[in-house]
Amino acid sequence: MPNAKLLNYLHLHFIVFVWGFTAILGELITIEALPLVWYRMLMASGFVYIYIYLKKISLTISRRLFFTLLFAGIVIALHWITFFAAIKVSNISITLAVLSTGAFFTSIFEPIFYKRKIIWYEILFGILVIVGLYIIFNVEGDYSMGILYALCSAFLSSVFSLVNGKVAQKYNPSMISFYELLSGVGIVTIYLLAITIFGESNEGFSVSFFQLSMSDWMFMLLLASVCTAYAFIGSVKVMKYLSPYTVMLTTNLEPVYGILLAFFIFGESEKMNPQFYYGAVIILSTVVLNGIFKNAKKRKRQATLHNITK
Repeated sequence: MPNAKLLNYLHLHFIVFVWGFTAILGELITIEALPLVWYRMLMASGFVYIYIYLKKISLTISRRLFFTLLFAGIVIALHWITFFAAIKVSNISITLAVLSTGAFFTSIFEPIFYKRKIIWYEILFGILVIVGLYIIFNVEGDYSMGILYALCSAFLSSVFSLVNGKVAQKYNPSMISFYELLSGVGIVTIYLLAITIFGESNEGFSVSFFQLSMSDWMFMLLLASVCTAYAFIGSVKVMKYLSPYTVMLTTNLEPVYGILLAFFIFGESEKMNPQFYYGAVIILSTVVLNGIFKNAKKRKRQATLHNITK
């Protein structure tokens, strides 16, 4: 029977496929990024709470953990807002290709977060990622705002992965997911209330805010239940067995799944200049090579330790 690590790795791949479909739903849902994320997190936190209630999982946490999860919730909310904003102002292919730079950000911040030295090839791969981004910027200049949103989203996903990588080792994934989703929707609600009361625009809570079409409600339900509640709990759970970098590395298959799905569903609107794909391939290749190098180094270290203990 496959071991727990392999099963969780396969589970992670399925979750990443589900995340790839998230981008499709982001394009199909007609409302803007901010209300989309508010509905998503509110509904998803409700689904997670039902699961917690049925499983009788304790929600008692320390004050320190609460503030950690509050921070993580704010980060994931901002990540999703910038992610959907990127899709709205560009397209799925641009957003998902640039989002794969998350592994590059993780390779930079992981040494700081876990207090280890920066490795030479991480710097080299970082330069190659910048080259890939430069190519994409050059050939898809009309989508510059979408690229910037996607870069912000990639950075935030890296921060979220590092924070969750620590707490997932100690606490129940459903409990973690519930507090993070609730924190995220809480901070978005406060912002929406503030612009409703003090703002002059129609971007806050209004009658139109709560008037969604039937198709939007259906897509939102799918997004909140399968693509958020299920995937969120599952992704936190696998972190008990997999490192943050492995999670981020596997997550970079999301562009592959998402771009293929987008091309089949939306057709020509997702077809890009050939040079765009050159840049995307450079970025994805550095991510894969980085993973291969890290795995080889890890095996060498384990072999050395094994020889020493003989």
